[in-house]
Amino acid sequence: MDEALISLVNWSRAQFALTAMYHWLFVPLTLGLTVMIAFMETLYVRTGDEGWKNATKFWMRIFGVNFAIGVATGLILEFEFGTNWSNYSWFVGDIFGAPLAIEGIMAFFMEATFIAVMFFGWGKVSKKFHLTATWLTALGANISALWILVANSWMQYPAGMAFNPDTARNEMVSFWEVLFSPLAVNKFLHTTTSGYMLAAIVVIGISAWYMLKKRHQLMAKRSIIIGSVFGLVSTCFVIFTGDGSAFQVAQKQPMKLAAMEGLYDGTEGAGLVGFGILNSKKKPGDTEEAFHFKMEVPRMLSWLGYRDANAFVPGVNDIIKGGYTYVNAEGVTVTEPSAEEKIRIGREAIAALKAYNEAKKAGEVEAMEAARAELNQKFQYFGYGYLNDTSSLVPNVPLTFYSFRIMVILGGVFFLFFILVLWRVLRNRMQSRWLLITSIIMVPLVYICSQAGWIVAEVGRQPWAIQDVLPLTAAVSRIDASAVQITFAIFAVLFTLLLVAELSIMFKQIKLGPKE
Repeated sequence: MDEALISLVNWSRAQFALTAMYHWLFVPLTLGLTVMIAFMETLYVRTGDEGWKNATKFWMRIFGVNFAIGVATGLILEFEFGTNWSNYSWFVGDIFGAPLAIEGIMAFFMEATFIAVMFFGWGKVSKKFHLTATWLTALGANISALWILVANSWMQYPAGMAFNPDTARNEMVSFWEVLFSPLAVNKFLHTTTSGYMLAAIVVIGISAWYMLKKRHQLMAKRSIIIGSVFGLVSTCFVIFTGDGSAFQVAQKQPMKLAAMEGLYDGTEGAGLVGFGILNSKKKPGDTEEAFHFKMEVPRMLSWLGYRDANAFVPGVNDIIKGGYTYVNAEGVTVTEPSAEEKIRIGREAIAALKAYNEAKKAGEVEAMEAARAELNQKFQYFGYGYLNDTSSLVPNVPLTFYSFRIMVILGGVFFLFFILVLWRVLRNRMQSRWLLITSIIMVPLVYICSQAGWIVAEVGRQPWAIQDVLPLTAAVSRIDASAVQITFAIFAVLFTLLLVAELSIMFKQIKLGPKE
């Protein structure tokens, strides 16, 4: 692979990662805060207590600032599919575009319509109508997330499609397979509930600041109760769906699982690494030890990945070498081919596509059918044909491994934190200075946890834009790398300014507090 293409791919990846990670700073707070706002307004409508109305209006102001910046970064993210990844957009646009179109037409317009009523409808519409608008705003935000996550899940586990050799594009054959693939369902639940968890900690952290400053005590206490209950329930779902994520990754993306665990050589009854320090000198295929130090739970990885404590979990070297057996989704025991074999089959599939087009031009029907049959038979490894060597199949193991540990360890800390806060606030013992300061410190930590989760999901699936179907080198737009470098710098400055603006406005609103 020439250096110019490597530079182009790396800068295009970096730009997309920059945009996505900035965008993801705002999305999870939107997802969770809208639901908590709706709960608070429901309590206001049911009780008539003006305190709940004031709390609702205050958190709406925080939501509004966050929502506006989130929309701005999200629009740029979608444009990048066309500018930086045009080959990807051409190859799978018929499938990937469908959920994005539904998200824009249905969910975003629902949000845009009812958010106006939510913000400007106080005193102009009935209480129940306003409450309905608030709930529909929350529903719209979460439906929007559903379609985005369905699209992302399809990239990680392409289902419900068929390749059309006449157009050289993948076409959707089953919308329901795309929507209800096991990976899509689990990713939606895991991602949205992690957003709820983040929003709950933000609410608790801001409320703790008020209690520390001895301001708005009643609203702060009520918000902490709502946040701790909401956060505890959400974190339980995050843990449950996290287990489901590990299972789905083991079935669909074994290389990602190997990177998450720093597992180079597979074993039966594999243990789950709780904490470890990777050997930076370790490379696939060498004899170096993978870890300087590690603590693991015996047999837990085998159980998480295959629901069998004695199951064989392939490592990086096993996936490259092949030869191990596993039971596929149809319950059939199959032997995994080597990466070199997959590359060979992928190149034969690409050659079959070329032969099909040549036979079509020549009007040779029998040759067309033979080439199409070969293409269909070997399309499973079509994307491997664009790879030059097996080493490109290995993602960044240290980044994936440590990001996964950060996500899981902090998730466990948050679970215990919610229990502690709920217990203390219900016993009127939330005034402890150490607990209030801890609650504030949790806010940046939950954002780190959220970003780490996306790093695991996206870095772990490299080098694929679409798992096993289209590598990044084939998906990228053939433009000059310098153009991407320039736009990367522009976006980095722009997004940083937007973030600073958002934080300054939000801090100002927090200092102003609720209008009582």
